[in-house]
Amino acid sequence: MSMEKRMLGNTGMEVSVLGFGGAEIGFEGVALEDVERMLSAALDQGLNVIDTAECYMNSEELIGKTVSHRRNDFFLFTKCGHGADYTKGEWSYDEVTASINRSLKRLRVECVDLVQLHSCDEATLRKGEAIRALQDAKEQGKTRFIGYSGDHTDAIYAIETGAFDTLQTSVNIADQESIEITIPKATAKGMGVIAKRPIANAAWRYDSLPSNSYHEDYWKRLEELKYDFLKGDMEHAVEVALKFTLAVPGVHTAIVGTTKPGRWKTNANLLASGPISKSKFESIRNHWDKVSNPNWVGQV
Repeated sequence: MSMEKRMLGNTGMEVSVLGFGGAEIGFEGVALEDVERMLSAALDQGLNVIDTAECYMNSEELIGKTVSHRRNDFFLFTKCGHGADYTKGEWSYDEVTASINRSLKRLRVECVDLVQLHSCDEATLRKGEAIRALQDAKEQGKTRFIGYSGDHTDAIYAIETGAFDTLQTSVNIADQESIEITIPKATAKGMGVIAKRPIANAAWRYDSLPSNSYHEDYWKRLEELKYDFLKGDMEHAVEVALKFTLAVPGVHTAIVGTTKPGRWKTNANLLASGPISKSKFESIRNHWDKVSNPNWVGQV
């Protein structure tokens, strides 16, 4: 399958516009054999970006066990700073270094392409320890590049430090603050931009407020936005949402997670018909400007 690729900022990595996010396979307990089928097939079909994190339960281990032998076929990204307890940050020099070392072991590699600080706030960034740990890991050959994963004003500060090669941030039909306040700044610095939550967790699929708190804010926003394209066919809605995110100036790849073998190909097929029209993209942006609440900031 032919998959569009874009150069990830100044990294020299030519990445598939549709990446694979490893959160769901960890949090939802996907069986090893299903992960093997899912990732092997996607790699054969054009995937070349796999993004995960230490705090995604056993996601790194599943990826290491299933596709580490195909290391040259894809770019491998992970995140550090949160261990098993996502609510607890581990940002000292020693904690970040230990996190990176654990990730390499679980992923069964000596070097990843990108290590990202995972939702680290500005106050922590200002201390400098976490950034220094990443920089040292890069010097030691444990990672080729370093990045920041986060949103809102924390992301602005991270970009302005000039320390990072990439920004991973929330951008989608229900989360557009980054289009105005962070992505242009990152692009101006030559940073690669990775879109997380690019289809807004498909939160519109719920008939009522979802029990998953991670989807709750987007569901509430979409209830107010009432996009017309969300009212019909589910696949069409996913297609419009994903194409919108990939049309945002500066975005290089969109990370979509799944638990279903074959879903990556389904999403890739949705992109095969070409990009969203300029008029459709602008209508979504204009609707956001008209309806959105100033409190709708970028979601971590």
